[in-house]
Amino acid sequence: MALAAAVIGLAATPTGTLAQAEPAVNSVLKVPTQQGPPQTEHLAAARYLKEHPDAAPQGANDFGCKPSAEHPRPVIFAHGTDSSAYSDWSGLAPLVAQRGICVFALDYGGNPAKDTFGTEDVWVSSAQIGVFVDQVLAATGATQVDLVGFSQGASVTRYWINKLGGAPKVGQWIGLASPSYGGVMYGLVPIADAVPGIYQVVELGSSLAAVQQAAGAPFIVDLNAGGDTVPGVTYTTIGSRVDEMIQPNTNIALHGAGATNIVLQNLCADDLTGHFHMVYDPYVQQLVANLLDPAHAVTPACVPVALGTGISDVVLAAHS
Repeated sequence: MALAAAVIGLAATPTGTLAQAEPAVNSVLKVPTQQGPPQTEHLAAARYLKEHPDAAPQGANDFGCKPSAEHPRPVIFAHGTDSSAYSDWSGLAPLVAQRGICVFALDYGGNPAKDTFGTEDVWVSSAQIGVFVDQVLAATGATQVDLVGFSQGASVTRYWINKLGGAPKVGQWIGLASPSYGGVMYGLVPIADAVPGIYQVVELGSSLAAVQQAAGAPFIVDLNAGGDTVPGVTYTTIGSRVDEMIQPNTNIALHGAGATNIVLQNLCADDLTGHFHMVYDPYVQQLVANLLDPAHAVTPACVPVALGTGISDVVLAAHS
């Protein structure tokens, strides 16, 4: 997620005034296939991706992979806004693949004119999740998948589950830094609501998808209408008290049946990872691996992580 787009975007939607977008017929779904090396932060991933634009996380998108009896559900990773499969998942996806789990990661919501992903209409991106899930199920012979989404990836995967009939095809959903109820970005959204015409300007400076993810935005309202979970799926959010994007941070949590909400600092008080470092934080990575493979759970090592870690990497990655 590019910092400029994210910071502007989550503060960009007037409550109840942004209409659902028309279908974005040019929104691109891509499946990267070139195995890239594991990375430990966004900047290194972005630099590798610049030279290898078809990079996929190591171990991901092997459509010859057949699930085992021990791990019958393939895992699909969905990236965040203005990001990609490799940029967000080059660290975590290999860790999960090493557990003997079939791992997949897509690039959704692509703008063909800009060669970006996770920037287009979120309703369309949600449908693209379903297209990819069906591809994975057909290739692997599995009957269900597990879904792991970061930021926007958490919302579009949950929308597909809850609103587009995906629930029977999903065992568990895991949302990292999920904008479950959007965010007000330290009060910037109410301020922006008072400025006529500001949202159109903001969308030009960020992306449609970014504008659609604030608290009170029609997509967020639609996503949670009638309850934020549906029967048959296990939901887990992993969030941070110091999330730089989702304010108040309690908007990360789900409240429906079948939901578990993990606050990172409740488990490791010294780990002040926020939004941008979430997918590269070793403690969070281990939590996710444990949820996907509970029979081989490993207690994560709690080590201090400084407040703001990862922000500069995202800024530099956006301009690399």
